[in-house]
Amino acid sequence: MRFIGSKAHLLKKIDEILLPNLTGKEKTFVDLFAGSNSVAQYYKRRYAVTSNDLLAFSNCIAKGTIELNTTPTFGTLRGVGITDPLKYLQSTDLSKYDGDFITKEYSPAGPDGRMYFTIENAKRIDFIRNTIDKWHTNSLINEQEFYYILSILLQAVPFVSNITGTYGAYLKHWDKRSFKKIELIPTPIINNHHKNKALNMDAVILSKQISGDILYIDTPYNNRQYAPNYHILETIALNDHPTVHGVTGQRDNREKRSDFAMKSRAKQAMIKLLTNLNFSHVVVSYSTDGIIPEDELKQLITDIALDGHVIEKRIPYRKYKSKIINPDDELYELLFYFQPAHALLKKKRAIVKSTNIQTSLFKDTATISTVPSSGFIKSPLNYIGGKYKLLPQLFQYLPKHADKFIDLFSGGGNVGINVNADTVFFNDLNSKINELFRYFQGQDPNTLITKIQKRITDYDLSKTNEKNFLKFRADYNAHQNPLDLYVLAAYSFNYQFRFNNSMEYNNPFGRNRSHFSESMANHLIRFVSKLNILDAHFTDYYFTDFDMSTLTKKSFVYADPPYLITTGSYNDGNRGFKNWTSTQEKELYQLLDDINDRGIHFALSNVTDHKGKSNDILKEWIKKYHVHVLNYNYKNSSHNTTALDSREILVTNY
Repeated sequence: MRFIGSKAHLLKKIDEILLPNLTGKEKTFVDLFAGSNSVAQYYKRRYAVTSNDLLAFSNCIAKGTIELNTTPTFGTLRGVGITDPLKYLQSTDLSKYDGDFITKEYSPAGPDGRMYFTIENAKRIDFIRNTIDKWHTNSLINEQEFYYILSILLQAVPFVSNITGTYGAYLKHWDKRSFKKIELIPTPIINNHHKNKALNMDAVILSKQISGDILYIDTPYNNRQYAPNYHILETIALNDHPTVHGVTGQRDNREKRSDFAMKSRAKQAMIKLLTNLNFSHVVVSYSTDGIIPEDELKQLITDIALDGHVIEKRIPYRKYKSKIINPDDELYELLFYFQPAHALLKKKRAIVKSTNIQTSLFKDTATISTVPSSGFIKSPLNYIGGKYKLLPQLFQYLPKHADKFIDLFSGGGNVGINVNADTVFFNDLNSKINELFRYFQGQDPNTLITKIQKRITDYDLSKTNEKNFLKFRADYNAHQNPLDLYVLAAYSFNYQFRFNNSMEYNNPFGRNRSHFSESMANHLIRFVSKLNILDAHFTDYYFTDFDMSTLTKKSFVYADPPYLITTGSYNDGNRGFKNWTSTQEKELYQLLDDINDRGIHFALSNVTDHKGKSNDILKEWIKKYHVHVLNYNYKNSSHNTTALDSREILVTNY
């Protein structure tokens, strides 16, 4: 999530200063000021983790991620017909819902007209938050299930907030991200086979009550108080409808003000914190931009360190980025490692080289739960025309169950992987993509990640190594292994799949951007996990050749063809695919008419208008069916400068 002071970018640096000093027998890790929980989440793969933070929203995230070792099953909700709570919360029609506290206080719908959220997103936040409270009160979800959903909501909110980074103020003009619909993306749950804890205590008090192997300390370091900067997330976490004041609608945060963010109290607070720590290893994060000067902080640590031994790592960064580098802008993030003098290791310290400890994100002993969690699953492929962002709207109209679901132009599989059907057919003329999916079928997701990581290591692939990427691409075209195709796409421009007329992969290198990220790994794990419990069949037919004869009135056909008036690379007939023209358009409409005559339900995705072009064939054909306009491009948004917008629709025969 977007969080000031997040140490997600420092995880490897923390490893570098910590790992060489460990014995290899350490079992516990405490993150005393957890914030976004990025550090706690990272080290959960190796240790029993305790996450602590005084802010409620941070604690809620930890209770819904760190404390859990398995994905909640929501069995009681299923018993009342809600088979997937995240889909339900994200897809329920709110057109007749007026919203609640967030809508009235933090969107233009309220009397103060605050612009933290669009009215649509504010209403969705209120609906989700109030609904899970009701479910919990009525025992439809247990505490773990409650915090799992709440943590997902809290992590989703910053990505649709009209702010620069914190909630101290909102922007006076709408930022582009504000118009995105809030997405409930399930957090992969790491099972480290330990009992983990999420605490909500004053860090100084807690530090005197606990002990363990590794302690990570990341106090506030400047006068920016976290509570007022994240007041809206606090309100969503607590759902307490507080009295708010001022232009920005602040709640009363006095009891959560931190001494570490006050110039008059910071040094004394640090002394209290560091005194009598009962841990074998301690890492402290700070900054040269902090209230306590670097030399004074180092002296405080030296005074309590075993033999006065402190290891310091300085990581340069510039607070403000510009083309002209001013030496005064050069700041450093600081990491200090030490062993408290009174908390000696039980055995003499043995130096363990970090190269002997598995530090890779995908090589630790902990596993990511492969039980498919609730919510919409995203395709592991970045496929042109993919429908992932439209799924909450689409699923308002798609069937709750079908005996056979035909995804006639399946592409990246975003629709088919999310449906509830006895059998799902993924059909697409692009045999290379389907070959990849057939390879994924039956694979253990964690083993698959290991195989991918090995290919990356074998070829030394990275965001900057274009030479090795080109060699890998040439080797793939010579042997065309499905797994290599996926790895290639991970390092290709815009993560796209592109072939020439000879069906050789020819997408260029994605310099400084494309790589196999943790996000990609999570999407792949969830997709393959769901795929392995589906009765799924991947076929490569031209759409009119697909056998529809076995369909019943309980079957369903979804068609998302190439759009006649857009310019996707699969449209032009020059990438190894058949050209899509008015001939194919009319053939598809005839096929759907025939399906309709048999009493079989269908849905068609398409656009009637796009950048000044009009699909008149489509406009004439849809007159006999039901048309649902989908809000994809937000054409009424102030950030949209073109009047030539797309009109995305879903056509149904029911």
